[in-house]
Amino acid sequence: MKNGNADEVSNQEQRDAEGESAVAVLSRTKLQKTRPDTYAEWDTEETVLAVKRALEERHVVTMIEADEDAPQRFLQVQPDIVFNVAEGLRGPSREAQIPAILEMFGIPYTGSDPITLALCLDKSRAKEILSFHGIPTPSFHVVSSLDHLRSLSVPFPCIVKPLHEGSSKGILNSSVVDTRSQLEDEVRRVLADYDEPALVEKFLDGREFTVALLGNGTSVQVFPIIEIRLDKLPEGVKPLYSYEAKWVLDQVDHPIEMYDCPAKTSSALENRIKETCRRAFETLRCRDWCRIDLRLDEHEIPHIIELNPLPGILPNPDDHSSFPMAARAAGLSYNAMLNAVLDVAILRNGLG
Repeated sequence: MKNGNADEVSNQEQRDAEGESAVAVLSRTKLQKTRPDTYAEWDTEETVLAVKRALEERHVVTMIEADEDAPQRFLQVQPDIVFNVAEGLRGPSREAQIPAILEMFGIPYTGSDPITLALCLDKSRAKEILSFHGIPTPSFHVVSSLDHLRSLSVPFPCIVKPLHEGSSKGILNSSVVDTRSQLEDEVRRVLADYDEPALVEKFLDGREFTVALLGNGTSVQVFPIIEIRLDKLPEGVKPLYSYEAKWVLDQVDHPIEMYDCPAKTSSALENRIKETCRRAFETLRCRDWCRIDLRLDEHEIPHIIELNPLPGILPNPDDHSSFPMAARAAGLSYNAMLNAVLDVAILRNGLG
């Protein structure tokens, strides 16, 4: 396979002769940080290049930065399909912006559509839909101001999160609160630091799991379940998969062995978790792949915390990236996992 560049990918005659698909990898990697977690959702250059190398095993690949020049690049390159890992930059619908442009241009892409991407990033909208369909999710309030908070009756303990962030952004050890004063402090922090409403959610103190799914329709595959072993966190740290736990405490040079994959559960609990995830995947109309986070309540009923239709895919196993970890447990290498995602998207779009 040849390395992809813009000239190669835009040359239809060459592609036809070689029998290869032209794949554009769409990502966002460049911008100055303004807050420690501002771009935690974005893929590193290492990840983007790992995706490129994986797809080049079978396809001609070009890279496109998901910036203001991306629409013109799409028109120049005219890829057969886009492998989308772009998290976006501005606004609560940021993950939906590039897919919407691709749909306008009639260019197929991997992953969920703009509606699903926007809904899943707005945690309250996703939870409303799940609740309507009888899929368990913790009770919650959306708080847009301290005055609004003061009019609400909120049970404790609860957890305070930014309404539409991913990668545990804004979720700190202090986010789980037990008093009204702590609650007000955390809501004030979220409103000030993220300039968006706070989600105040009932805190479930049961076991936490994350589940990777691949495919569409009746062919959706649920990879082995990962348990986040919150009991392995250092003493004094709350049982929460927070920003600190994910990005600060668990480092390659001093890792926390807090992941069981496959999770050690009864067959009954495993089936409940997988069925809950399948229902959530279908209800939110996810496509191709997704990672779903859950916690158990006091009755061991799995509750959906959130859906991640653009899951993290760090290539180094020591980084404990959940989707690749689950794929490895299912027998897929990193490269095979990414090509499998592309394959199901190609099939869904009738390009195979």
